[in-house]
Amino acid sequence: RRIFPQLTVWENLDIARRPAVNGDGWDEERVFTLFPDLKDIQGRAGGVLSGGQQQMLTIARSLMNNPRILLLDEPSEGLAPKVVEDLRAQVKLLKESGLSIVLAEQNLNFVLYLSDYCHILEKGEIKFSGKPQELRAQPEVLEQYLTL
Repeated sequence: RRIFPQLTVWENLDIARRPAVNGDGWDEERVFTLFPDLKDIQGRAGGVLSGGQQQMLTIARSLMNNPRILLLDEPSEGLAPKVVEDLRAQVKLLKESGLSIVLAEQNLNFVLYLSDYCHILEKGEIKFSGKPQELRAQPEVLEQYLTL
């Protein structure tokens, strides 16, 4: 998850801080509003956090850099179902705030809930491109490339 395990949650956030170009950027207060669990554990070392907490910290640290586009590579991988559900809601809030998100994910429900547009890749080749509702309407594509 690429956190600094020896640094505290707060230090992991602080090290990524970059001023926002337009003045409406991410700071600890805004990050802790999105991920309230991180506020309660901000003094803990990153290396002792659970997988879900580390994933939240990874995303929060990325936000502290005030990105225009957020790249998420399989954010639900290895997480408990409840944590995935919470993370999905948090990523949805980011999307609704206007942040552009590029998501690479194998969890179909996660993808369909968040995406405006989907691509299915196999060995670097695009096998499907379309809106989530178009993907849902093609059970043969779902069956061939995705496990529900």
